[in-house]
Amino acid sequence: MELLSNPFYQRALAAAAFIGFTNGFFSGFVVLRRDALSVSALSHTMLPGIALGILATGALTQWNAFAGALFAALLVGLGSVAVSRGNRIAQGTALAVLYTASFAVGVAVLPLLKTRQQLEDWLFGNIVAVGNADLAISFATGAIILLTTSLLMRPILLTLFESNVAAAQGVPVRLMQYLLFGLLVLSLVSSLQAVGCVLSVGLLVTPAATVALLTDRTSALFWGGGAIGAIGSAGAVLLSAGFGISPGPAIVILLGLLFVGAYLFSPRYGLLFTKRH
Repeated sequence: MELLSNPFYQRALAAAAFIGFTNGFFSGFVVLRRDALSVSALSHTMLPGIALGILATGALTQWNAFAGALFAALLVGLGSVAVSRGNRIAQGTALAVLYTASFAVGVAVLPLLKTRQQLEDWLFGNIVAVGNADLAISFATGAIILLTTSLLMRPILLTLFESNVAAAQGVPVRLMQYLLFGLLVLSLVSSLQAVGCVLSVGLLVTPAATVALLTDRTSALFWGGGAIGAIGSAGAVLLSAGFGISPGPAIVILLGLLFVGAYLFSPRYGLLFTKRH
């Protein structure tokens, strides 16, 4: 109860719930696209972006870390989509080349930085230290993601499942692909304060993957993923204080446990249920 009365902890809980809901909601698209490996690759491209932002400005702040991570992830993500347009190189191949090259740049730049110790918060998250500026960034990016995906849900899903049908109905398929990748990057960057670069993929894949073990309804992937992301993230922040571990890893651990629980005990696809039948 003492922690709950602390303004820093209140901000951390609000940020965890909102970031968890946003990423959990968007994880529905990641699961439907079967694109988890791309998310993992993009999450690693944020490190060189942050490193170059520090190198250019000489300091580590919320704004240059956010801007650097966003620029690097967008450059690599949208660049892989552009390279794959020629049909000679697959998007996954292009993404692998671009993300490893960018990550190598980040590793090369790290020894030149004077703020290497502070980078740990951006690598693994430190949501307890979230300030008003961080909260504003999280709410703004989350609102953009949720509003855009809600308004364009039908053409986005049509593009994912039936791109030829979507094109015949006048949906700008290429634009939708770029938009989805851009929103994916924005979702990753929005989770920086919560779980950092390294663990962000867990928050953007696990919630909808858990729901997929419980139901066949497509809409449930989004709203159910959002609910699991919000409850799991906020609950992990509360539990982390009791167990004495960092909130970032705690969020991913708790979401992972929920996934394992669904895998074992789901009445529809659970391992124990299917073995009985």
